[in-house]
Amino acid sequence: MHEPRGPLIATTAHGPSDDGAAHGSVQSYLTGFLLSVVLTFVPFALVMSGAAPAATIIPICVALGVAQIVVHLVYFLHMNGASTQSWNMAAFVFTLLIVAILVAGSLWVMAHLDVNMMPGMMPAE
Repeated sequence: MHEPRGPLIATTAHGPSDDGAAHGSVQSYLTGFLLSVVLTFVPFALVMSGAAPAATIIPICVALGVAQIVVHLVYFLHMNGASTQSWNMAAFVFTLLIVAILVAGSLWVMAHLDVNMMPGMMPAE
């Protein structure tokens, strides 16, 4: 006779999971949260203090923004190089490609319009 068993619980590197997906521990979520707060506060403080010229602050803010994206991907979305993440990584790379095409195309169109629609080139009515 079969004994009733509870639901299957997959065990991952981060502990038990009911759907087999990797979930982070409280410590990893707190680490991600603290890194996110620091990576938000530092650019805010740099801009609000006016301690350096904009030419210096902008690249720092962009670099810290990219670092924050990486923190979110690793600590909250649990994206890593594991073979089980291959479809997630492929979808992420495809998304980055589409966003890059949209941004580059939009900049190209705006630059083209700027050159071809200068004041004085518009027909007078």
